[in-house]
Parts: sequence; structure tokens; C-alpha cells
Amino acid sequence: MVKVVVLGAHGQVAQIAERFMFADKDVKTSLFLRDAKRMADKANEATIFEGSATDAAQLEKAMKGQDIVYANLGGKDDIDLEAEATIEAMHNANVKRLIWISTLGIYDEVPGKFGEWNKETLGDYITEYAKAAKRIEDSDLDYTIIRPTWMTDKNEVDYEKSKKGEKIKDTEVSRKSVAAYIYHLIKNPKEDVRESIGLGKPGTEGEKPSWY
Repeated sequence: MVKVVVLGAHGQVAQIAERFMFADKDVKTSLFLRDAKRMADKANEATIFEGSATDAAQLEKAMKGQDIVYANLGGKDDIDLEAEATIEAMHNANVKRLIWISTLGIYDEVPGKFGEWNKETLGDYITEYAKAAKRIEDSDLDYTIIRPTWMTDKNEVDYEKSKKGEKIKDTEVSRKSVAAYIYHLIKNPKEDVRESIGLGKPGTEGEKPSWY
């Protein structure tokens, strides 16, 4: 039995990943979100915690006794504070394994026209998510940082991985693919430890996502 707490449990990717977890009797799931009422219908499938992801004490309560923290947090104004609070809470709760969702371009790893478009479109998001990722990388946690390309709602699992330092040319990937990779890490927690992984759908190279 592996125990997982999801931070930002109401997020779109998180809810898909949670469906994988709920269907697996060997995964015990806890959900942490700002407004617990939004996931009250999941009370039979998970333990639900309400709180702010910038509050280390509230996070620590949800993390105690967990094996894995999966952080699906967002918002450029808070992401670095959330990373700081997550690290502090994990230390205090004695949890080492972290799956952290970041964004594309934090290492200037996207070349060409797509890279220019991505930088222009995301702007300060890249700067703030890069700060948060560096904070995670500088910690002693067993992290996997995930950098998805632009996400679609396609009902498919089709992705390829790239490591930090490798260029990313794929422009898109499905949310279901990202969720499937998260679930894969939960089932294989020794894989991609202390790695920052880019995720994209093969064959989607271009100047920007096809649907944008």
C-alpha cells in the first residue's frame, strides 16, 4: 500500500491522476485543496484536507504518514512560496518523495520559433516557476519535476520524456498523458528521482500548439 497526498487536488491534471489512484486498491489517496467543498463527493474515496499550500503547518498535517507528495499547484504569484512551504512541511513530516508539476521553458530549453512563442506567451510564469523549481532542486528531497508541453484534453496516453539539458520541440501533450506518467511514478517511486522531466507528444513539432 502506497500513501499519496495530492496538493492542489482540484486541478485538471490532478483530477485525472486521482481517477487512476482511486481505481487502484494499493494506493491510499489524500486530497489537499483550498476549498474542501469542491471535492466533497470524493469523501468515500479519499481523506480530504482543507488549507493553503503556502502554509507549511497546514501542509504538514496532510503529509504526516504519507509516502509520496504529488504537488499540482499553480499561479505564478504563489508558486515559489508554495515550493518553500512544501519543502518545509515535507521535512517536518519526514516525507522524502515529491512529484512536482512545473512548466515548459524554465531552463530556456525550448528552441526556435516555438521557444520564442512560449516565452512571450508565458512571460513571468516561466520566471516564477523556474525559481520554484530551483528551490526544489536545491533541497534534499527525492523529487521528480515534470515540465509538460502545452496541454490538450485528448483522451489518449502518448508521451515521450526528455531530461534537463535536452531541447524540447514537441508543442503539446494530453492532460491524460501527464496524469498517466504521474501515476506511473507513484507505482514506481524509484524512477526518475532527482530528475526534471519534459513531457511531450511525439510528432507535434511546430511553431506553436496546433490548437492555439
